[in-house]
Amino acid sequence: MEQAGNWGREPVVFLPGMMCDARVFTPQLQALSVQAPVMVAPLHGGARIEDIATHILSMLPAKFALVGLSMGGIVALEILRRAPERITRLCLMATTPLSETPDQASMREPLIVSARTGGLEKALQLSLPPEVLAPGARRLDILNLVREMGLDLGAELFVDQSRALQRRLDQQATARRCRVPTLILCGEYDRLTPVKRHEFMAELIPHAGLEIIAGAGHLPGLEQPEAVNRALLHWLASPVGAEVA
Repeated sequence: MEQAGNWGREPVVFLPGMMCDARVFTPQLQALSVQAPVMVAPLHGGARIEDIATHILSMLPAKFALVGLSMGGIVALEILRRAPERITRLCLMATTPLSETPDQASMREPLIVSARTGGLEKALQLSLPPEVLAPGARRLDILNLVREMGLDLGAELFVDQSRALQRRLDQQATARRCRVPTLILCGEYDRLTPVKRHEFMAELIPHAGLEIIAGAGHLPGLEQPEAVNRALLHWLASPVGAEVA
């Protein structure tokens, strides 16, 4: 596996997706932890992305590389907006810089009601339907893991995170101001945040690299862990100021 060359060995902070915990990054934590400190920051702290970012920033080291998956990528952009001087490099995975449309926000309301009234498992299943993952043998195991993580985290966090996503800011201007080595990563089968959305994001961020993971959907780090690990190690090896290929 590729070594991270001139990487300064700064800590790598992972931000998981909605209703996910460190288990969503298990292959990446195993691959990177032999070279540098790694940590996963849970998306707690309130019902606004701004509050979650503030809470996370209070726990993080002075300087860090940042990896955000899905909702974690949305929080990562808010952290970039608030504290760009603390981020040494950025990876945005299966995510978007855009705010929710009114239609998208309204679709969360029945899921919130379901979670509040004992139907968290149903709400989790509707939030991440099977077709947003790549077809194949791993799909069922990954869906079961997502369900376990979500049930462990509980209905209150589901409601908070749903509200935070509904209210999130448009971060296109933040993306344009990014000046650190940046990797945009997505799965070819991702129907929640499609490839075109990532191509758009890569154009927003100066000198960003784009990696499309074959055979993966919305959770590429679990679906195709070897390819994602290679991409992350290459990103970490790129010197500050260099474009990520």
